[in-house]
Amino acid sequence: MAGYGLDSADHLNLYLEKDLQALNIQSFITNASVSGDTTSGGLNRLNWSLQDEYDLFVLGLGANDMLRGIAPEITKTNLSKIIETVLKKDIKILLTGMQAPNSYGSEYQQSFNDIYPTLAEEFQISLYPFLLEGVALIPELNQSDGKHPNKEGIQIISKNLANTIKNIVN
Repeated sequence: MAGYGLDSADHLNLYLEKDLQALNIQSFITNASVSGDTTSGGLNRLNWSLQDEYDLFVLGLGANDMLRGIAPEITKTNLSKIIETVLKKDIKILLTGMQAPNSYGSEYQQSFNDIYPTLAEEFQISLYPFLLEGVALIPELNQSDGKHPNKEGIQIISKNLANTIKNIVN
């Protein structure tokens, strides 16, 4: 979500703001993302991120935990703490999931992939199951590393998120 490898004009928050406005949803987005961030880093920055009033908190952490092989239990615990803190502020949450590839082994993959739906059910929050839906593993929608979306991929992610957010705020 931080826009790794993209020009600042192509960051997700800018497209998402436009896509939400096109759906008649007035929005001002604060992008608190940090490139390469883990759930631990997000948890450490959370109080800073929540200094203003918000209607919706889009929680999109965990991919870098997975890429670094951090134990899914640690990722889940950090995400739980973030969710609890945000809910205490009476802010709606959209949790955006991530999926581990087969190369991590079936046990890690299953454990990691279960984090997001489990937390959404446990906390009764909205879930967008896979942030990279329609973009992952499609070379023309990703940068040369095959992991990070390019401008076209970001535009697809933005439209998908905007449609999900529309259902949450209406």
